[in-house]
Amino acid sequence: MIRRRAGLERTEKEIVQEKAATLGRAGERLDAALASARALAEALDVEPDPTRRAVLLQEYETARRRAATARLMLVIQREAIGLRHHRDVERQFPEPPRRA
Repeated sequence: MIRRRAGLERTEKEIVQEKAATLGRAGERLDAALASARALAEALDVEPDPTRRAVLLQEYETARRRAATARLMLVIQREAIGLRHHRDVERQFPEPPRRA
């Protein structure tokens, strides 16, 4: 009985660790996507050439969509482990604005 309980506790600990690791990876992917969008926004702000700006704008929109998808994946991961309120995600990882 004690052996069975120890095995169950070890398995539960592994599950909790995997949930935390998965959530961490989702946060890292979102952070990287947001950093990419920020870098493109900064490049867009200083680019004088209209042709290059158009290319940067397309790249920015792609990065913005990638960040939105990564943010959704983080929220889904949070939901999967029982976290139902996502104000912290909204505050810590704000969605990049659309650019014209």
